[in-house]
Amino acid sequence: MSVAEIMSAPTASPIKFVEVLRKEAAIEPDAVVDRSHSPAAKTTQIIAIYGKGGIGKSFTLANLSYMMAQQGKKVLLIGCDPKSDTTSLLFGGRACPTIIETSSKKKLAGEAVQIGDVCFKRDGVYAMELGGPEVGRGCGGRGIIHGFELLEKLGFHDWGFDYVLLDFLGDVVCGGFGLPIARDMCQKVIVVASNDLQSLYVANNVCSAVEYFRKLGGNVGVAGMVINRDDGTGEAKAFAEHVGIPVLSTIPANEDIRRKSASYEIIGRPGSAWGPMFAELAGNVHTSQPMRPTPMTQDGLLGLFSAASVGRDVVLEPATTFDMCGRREVVKETLEVVYDDV
Repeated sequence: MSVAEIMSAPTASPIKFVEVLRKEAAIEPDAVVDRSHSPAAKTTQIIAIYGKGGIGKSFTLANLSYMMAQQGKKVLLIGCDPKSDTTSLLFGGRACPTIIETSSKKKLAGEAVQIGDVCFKRDGVYAMELGGPEVGRGCGGRGIIHGFELLEKLGFHDWGFDYVLLDFLGDVVCGGFGLPIARDMCQKVIVVASNDLQSLYVANNVCSAVEYFRKLGGNVGVAGMVINRDDGTGEAKAFAEHVGIPVLSTIPANEDIRRKSASYEIIGRPGSAWGPMFAELAGNVHTSQPMRPTPMTQDGLLGLFSAASVGRDVVLEPATTFDMCGRREVVKETLEVVYDDV
């Protein structure tokens, strides 16, 4: 008789209850199954890459994902920018159909979206674009949310990749673009920046978002920074030190890189001149740990640059009514009624 049967009996005997408990306690538990070599135990690193528009995220990700694939890793690159240009370098300048556009067309035709409609591959790299609305015709962040909802229907959480790289626009504060951080959809964030104030302002905003959601119980951390178009002035490196994140790679401002990127040429190939740089980046991305950054204040961020660059010697002078209206301010008596104590 089991414990449950004894407990449900009208008159449960204390002696029988103790005997059953002793027998159950004497039974050895089943051996733990070792699943460390099972495909199901495979852990996917989901990494969101943020940066100012035009800073080189797509360039970095296309070459990084290509190098990872050549190293034997299974990589999925997802463009989450309404411009839908994340995968253009990977596909030699060709634009692939976006998930949102394909979903709309399939819905009108009464058909379901299939993986082959939205996911394409080249030399071991799998890639897709979420897409977004045209200018003035909808919310880009809502498009991101819709795109991920469709990915979940296609089995996103069951896909077996080593890496999923998400390319996000960083200079938009809409909630849709902060989705991976807010919902713990990724384990870590990488920021791409350069030695200019605007790109570091965006990087600092991303660090602030990570810190905000960490305070709310989130787990996403910043794994580091990629400095692109480095001209040697050092502001981006100083920023990384101040917020407490490592520099994963420094890509120089080089004419050969610029020219090849402009002609949609992959430079992150094993054996190429720039191959070792992206091989090192791939290794650093793999071993990087999600860290809790310490965002800088606006004044602190400005302090990374010389006064001549940001105008810190300018004094804020308050405006007056005369400045605004061309006449002196007329002080009017208050109309507030004051009641005396009774």
